[in-house]
Amino acid sequence: MPASRNVQNTHISERLRELHGALLDIAAAMNRPQRDEVLIKEAGIALDRALFPLLVGIERFGPIGVVEMADRVGRDYTTVSRQVAKLEALGLVARQGSAADKRVREAVITPKGKAMTDMVDSARERIGRVIFESWDAREVDELVRLMRKFADALNEPPIARS
Repeated sequence: MPASRNVQNTHISERLRELHGALLDIAAAMNRPQRDEVLIKEAGIALDRALFPLLVGIERFGPIGVVEMADRVGRDYTTVSRQVAKLEALGLVARQGSAADKRVREAVITPKGKAMTDMVDSARERIGRVIFESWDAREVDELVRLMRKFADALNEPPIARS
């Protein structure tokens, strides 16, 4: 069995650079400001592009504290705090005390914010249908399954190996 494990490790090692390149391409595409602008326009909403990922993140992961949200979007927590305050002023999110830690104020989506993210989801689906129009259902299912498996593994704490 050690020989087959060694072959598998070699195969993984050879593919990691290619996987990393694909992930960098995906991250670059997802982080392009023009991408958010297209989605905002397709959704038919009026929202500052800088606030857009925060609104979606709060809807997906909320209730969520500013520090955790800042970590998720790769921004400074003071910047995220100011931007969440803008979303709150627009009536798209509300802030509440955390049930787990009363010192933490968490952002939660409001009904107005949820209506906006529903419009974004519809726009994302229309755009996604174009992207996947040449894929068959099995390919999409396999991509989703493997991406979820990868995302879950990536979020696990690393295990020290000797």
